[in-house]
Amino acid sequence: MFKKLSISLFCLVVLAVAGSSLWVWQGLESLEQPVALSEPVLFSVPSGSGYGQVARKLEEEGLAPDSVWLKIHGRLFPEQTRLKAGEYEFTSGMSTLDMISMMVAGATKHWQIQFIEGWTFRDMRRALASSDRLEKITTDWTGEKIMKAMGAEGEHPEGRFFPDTYLFTSSESDLDLLRRAFEKMEEVLAAEWESRAEKLPYDSPYEALIMASIVERETGAAHEREEVAGVFVRRLNKGMRLQTDPTVIYGMGEKYQGRITRRDLQTRTDYNTYRIDGLPPTPIALPGEEAIHAALNPADGDALYFVARGDGTHKFSRTLQEHQKAVREFQLNRRSDYRSSPAPVPAPGSDSRPASEANEQ
Repeated sequence: MFKKLSISLFCLVVLAVAGSSLWVWQGLESLEQPVALSEPVLFSVPSGSGYGQVARKLEEEGLAPDSVWLKIHGRLFPEQTRLKAGEYEFTSGMSTLDMISMMVAGATKHWQIQFIEGWTFRDMRRALASSDRLEKITTDWTGEKIMKAMGAEGEHPEGRFFPDTYLFTSSESDLDLLRRAFEKMEEVLAAEWESRAEKLPYDSPYEALIMASIVERETGAAHEREEVAGVFVRRLNKGMRLQTDPTVIYGMGEKYQGRITRRDLQTRTDYNTYRIDGLPPTPIALPGEEAIHAALNPADGDALYFVARGDGTHKFSRTLQEHQKAVREFQLNRRSDYRSSPAPVPAPGSDSRPASEANEQ
């Protein structure tokens, strides 16, 4: 009788253990089931959050069936509890364990911001200020303070940041992106300077950067960049003034309202290359890699002038007489759909700044 009772109790214990194990197994298996979401969900893990806190938050937001299963999973697999802070994007079809794996890997959500070739430093700062996901540190900083943070105290910020598309996470700031753009420009300029052509009228990479910014603003036609740079290099080598409208526009600042007058060309500013010799004191825009390459590897030739045709390209001339003829053909009798270059992409909250109105070099 006692033996039969013992056997019965043993069987009950085995059944209870088996049932409990099945219950736990089913609970853990639920973590592997796809979670139905009507749209992607952003999930934030604040710095310093513990695994248990995240587990409860996943349950509260309907991303986990029961946080108790996550806690058991964490006990069984302690390496899965080392979650990295940040913002994550979860999509329909992912399981709770997929989400945990993302947070262990630190695969945070990335946003992007684009700085366009030909933009000014001011345009770039507007784009940073309008980015919702980016932490703002430099909003009220002066250009001088920003350059000091770049390790370039006392230097002018214009043209010193590389135009490109930058990915960032919610843990990054506008200062982080500025630093990345500054360092990339330094790298690109240094590499191009090392492979530059001979007999260029530049004493430093910075002077080449100034020229690159002018080339960037003068033409939106990629195949013309080296030729435009060639004209400017030959003019500098001959002691001729650059006489380029984009520098005049930059020197006018807020006074520029879309058109350059004869009086504007005659007004002396540090950037009016109709009135000053050589290069202006700073770049006038953000030059891209192709413009930098063109400034340091200008096309050979004998053209000293160019004028906009009105279709986004230019007519190049060797002599002043040829140039004046081209001006009469393309400027005095402008086509109805005339444009000096492809329209630049404006920064958020800014007006488009067209390149040269006439390009009558």
